[in-house]
Amino acid sequence: MLEGKTALVTGAAQNIGKAIALTLAGMGADIAVVDVNEEKAEETAGEIRGLGRRAVALRVNVADAAAVDLCVEKVVEKLGGVDILVNNAGITRDALLLRMKEEEWDAVIAVNLKGTYNFTKAVSRLMLKAKGGRIVNIASVIGVMGNAGQANYAASKAGIIGFTKAVAKELASRSITVNAVAPGFIRTAMTDVLSDKARQSLMDLIPLKRLGESQDVAEIVAFLVSPASAYVTGQVVHVDGGMVMA
Repeated sequence: MLEGKTALVTGAAQNIGKAIALTLAGMGADIAVVDVNEEKAEETAGEIRGLGRRAVALRVNVADAAAVDLCVEKVVEKLGGVDILVNNAGITRDALLLRMKEEEWDAVIAVNLKGTYNFTKAVSRLMLKAKGGRIVNIASVIGVMGNAGQANYAASKAGIIGFTKAVAKELASRSITVNAVAPGFIRTAMTDVLSDKARQSLMDLIPLKRLGESQDVAEIVAFLVSPASAYVTGQVVHVDGGMVMA
């Protein structure tokens, strides 16, 4: 379905990003694995090559605009272009507002929101010339509903949702779609160590009564970059077991 396409996935070394990268490779795309963890990124790239696809691993700080431009140039040089961009890289620095340090606020906004801006700006130049492309931004239901102790994270993810809608309108005339995916509580190493009580508290918020898996998110991204979603842009798809239905 994606043969002949190249996808650039940020934060692709582990967890949701890795699941997205492997899923798109399974659909036939060549993959640029972008992450700050070079060792893990190379491991993911190796798995993609094992699927018979081309892959490059690149260590990049997504908050550094000059480094992002150079990264995109390297991807074009090694893989021939970028047809699909998935902005997945993100961090948390949780604290209640009155205890949140300025550097914790700045770090989350820089990686989550500015990183999305940097890569979208760099890659959209290529897509405009090609008169087509797919961009998917990984937001969060926290950007819709908020969460105590995550003012910085919520602001960054809410910003990504607004950014997605604005850029979707700017790029639609060139057949470039821009959508967002908003995961809910996804099972990770962090949630695996939760107490039974804490886990039950989460389950009580989720109508489907289970945590999401990285693959649940990857499958929606796969749809949004596939020909089946050609008439979908500026949308935010929740992958949260029904937790937020607004």
